[in-house]
Amino acid sequence: MTPQLRHTFAGALVLLALLSCGQETSVPAAKAERERAGLFPVVVGGKCGYVDRSGKLVINPRFDDSKPFSEGLAWVRTHGRWGCIDRSGRFVFTAQYDYVGDFSEGLAAVEIGRRNGYVDRTGSLVINPRFDTAGFFSDGLAGVKVNGSAWGYIDRTGKFVIQPQFDFAGRYSEGLAAVRVGGKWGYIDKTGTFAIEPQFDLAGEFYEGLAHVRIGESVTGKSGYIDTAGKFVIQPQFDFAGEFSEGLAPVRTGGWVTGKYGYIDGSGRLIIAPQFTLALPFCEGVARVVVADGIGLIDKTGRYIWEPTR
Repeated sequence: MTPQLRHTFAGALVLLALLSCGQETSVPAAKAERERAGLFPVVVGGKCGYVDRSGKLVINPRFDDSKPFSEGLAWVRTHGRWGCIDRSGRFVFTAQYDYVGDFSEGLAAVEIGRRNGYVDRTGSLVINPRFDTAGFFSDGLAGVKVNGSAWGYIDRTGKFVIQPQFDFAGRYSEGLAAVRVGGKWGYIDKTGTFAIEPQFDLAGEFYEGLAHVRIGESVTGKSGYIDTAGKFVIQPQFDFAGEFSEGLAPVRTGGWVTGKYGYIDGSGRLIIAPQFTLALPFCEGVARVVVADGIGLIDKTGRYIWEPTR
């Protein structure tokens, strides 16, 4: 790796970390269950706060990191620990956790002593921390990892409903969940039976009837979108494809370092031209994007409602 490429690589990682101040990038957001809070995370001077749809600062930037509001609460990090605030910015319960996930169906994953369990919206521990990794609840089920490698699904009591057997288990969405077995991804129903056999090199969640999947290796492969029957609706043609939300999905053309992100509609038509270093799905008509100047918020026409800042 050349010094120039190494510098670009490091810069992209920094931007990726900054973008998490507002939404996790490795795990699709729990858009369907989010309360319409109308508040969005932003970064000002390296600190995280929240603005409304007009771009007005509502919760002053004072947190080291933050996540979107989910079910009326937002996780924020101070002094290396995560706690929850309400819409006024007041702590509902104090910062005490090493890692947290968005609230979904009234529960959120938390990490305590390198083990994961679940708390409710009051901060009470309802499923004891005994999992290696814990995912979002959806349709009453959540994917969890045990024994260092095997993923299965638990119910709200913490009981396994689908026994650990997968290399990875994603979140249920529209009745299906993406799982990886033997290096390939497919989709199971709520009984654990494959509805779409493992055949993809990467697979995302279903939103608005479509899920992004990748065919081929990560560097040379292409991503497109399938329906719930496993049929391609938008042929593999993108170097990256994200979840649909509010009729649009972020896609990238070009390599992950030099490529640019834009947005397509459900037919695959480009609606917002590729111009961003990174881009996330829309929520309440607003999406977070990264450009050279930092992180901004755009509306569905591509207009900035919050100019990029760091």
